[in-house]
Amino acid sequence: MTLEQLTNDAISLLKKLIETPSFSSEEDKTASIIEAWMKRYLIDYKRTKNNVWAVNKHFDENNPTLLLNSHHDTVKPNSAYSKDPFKAIIEDGKLYGLGSNDAGGCLVSLIATFTYFYNQENLKYNLVLVASAEEESSGPNGLNSMLSIIPKIDVAIVGEPTLMNLAVAEKGLVVFDAKVVGTPSHAAHPNDNNCIYNTIKVLQWFKDFKFEKTSDVLGDVKLTVTQIKAGTQHNAVPADVDLVIDVRVNDAYTNAEIAKILQEKSPCDSITPRSLRLNSSSIPLNHDLVKAGIAMGRETYGSPTLSDQAVLTCSSLKLGPGNSTRSHSADEFIYLNEIEEGIKIYVELLNRVIV
Repeated sequence: MTLEQLTNDAISLLKKLIETPSFSSEEDKTASIIEAWMKRYLIDYKRTKNNVWAVNKHFDENNPTLLLNSHHDTVKPNSAYSKDPFKAIIEDGKLYGLGSNDAGGCLVSLIATFTYFYNQENLKYNLVLVASAEEESSGPNGLNSMLSIIPKIDVAIVGEPTLMNLAVAEKGLVVFDAKVVGTPSHAAHPNDNNCIYNTIKVLQWFKDFKFEKTSDVLGDVKLTVTQIKAGTQHNAVPADVDLVIDVRVNDAYTNAEIAKILQEKSPCDSITPRSLRLNSSSIPLNHDLVKAGIAMGRETYGSPTLSDQAVLTCSSLKLGPGNSTRSHSADEFIYLNEIEEGIKIYVELLNRVIV
């Protein structure tokens, strides 16, 4: 079994995944395709709902455990596609198709890497592979549901498109629902407590507000008002305005701290977090995986986008072929040579750390 063979098989696997719809919570058919790979390579695997997972053949409970994870669900294609999103099309060295870049290329590269090491003995780390579901929707039956089922994880590589550079930290996410209230009235009558006008100063406060703590890797906390809703009739002043605030949290704060600050300081009449579980994540710069990656010439950076790292409590590194800016875009694609390079870098990185 050569890397060239594994790479060719990984690209073939990705083509099959592209041509099989796998929206979040509807990944049963792509899970079966991944199962077929495991059977072909005689890997002893398990399937939990739509998550397919396995441990290396010579798993040793005395060793630390490294998780290799990426997801096989996708978002729905947007209306701007000019190509069939469910057809794997190769043009000019690019493989087009929904999920090719996010995160099919990462997934098949990690599957190939796990397969490469599966039968090896005397590894310094155990390997656990999880091809997970429901990443795009942060659903209840994704990687988060697997953490009590798979062996305890000490460190993780999460496959997302990073151009094979080392995302050593990732911002967390808290979404808030807020309300600004006023006095409802007929539009024809005076009203000095119009909730829509009251919202002007609230929006200005959110625009100007800065969290004090910054991060060397992730920079500042990013707060953005993303939705506003009020009223149903042209002649009636509503009682309240609903706002949605998206907060991308650096590693200087916990999500609970962010919620406490906004609840104490914001001028909204109410502000409530939807969830506090999607925290920021990181890996120490002196971890062997990071040091090995740097020695291989890979750059380090902090990622503003969310991934399944958010559900992990251990140190984690985001690393994968492809470019994050292509994710969720029309006519999504990944370069074939990015997959080839991705598998080579994954294998070399693990050879430096676990062999």
